[in-house]
Amino acid sequence: MTDPYLPVPYSGAPAYQMEPVLAQFGEIQVTPRVARTPAGEIPLRGSVWSITDQFMATQHTPTWAIVCAIVGFCFLTIFSLLFLLAKETRFSGYVNVMVANGRQMYTTRIPVMSQAQVAHIYNQVNYVRSVSLTA
Repeated sequence: MTDPYLPVPYSGAPAYQMEPVLAQFGEIQVTPRVARTPAGEIPLRGSVWSITDQFMATQHTPTWAIVCAIVGFCFLTIFSLLFLLAKETRFSGYVNVMVANGRQMYTTRIPVMSQAQVAHIYNQVNYVRSVSLTA
């Protein structure tokens, strides 16, 4: 009689885990053969990749300028208010990456904080598009 609680011997990793990951977009992992998503695998051959960015830049008065204006108001009154003219640009937003093949489709939303991150994601998607043409 065997004990049902004994561990089963490990027989090795499944074949799909041995493929190298070429790129990753949020939850989407791209291998030379498929795009792995939480909803399942999408074949890379014939897949369509699209990318849209919802990225915006906003201008704010930095904290140091507000502090200098308040402290300087005691000494230079009107001139210290010129610190409030200082502005800094803050970037924020999301990039949506969508992969589709036939009736399968998956979209992921990636938060970004700089233009360099947006450019990097665009370059990765263009690389995956070129790989999907040769898959």
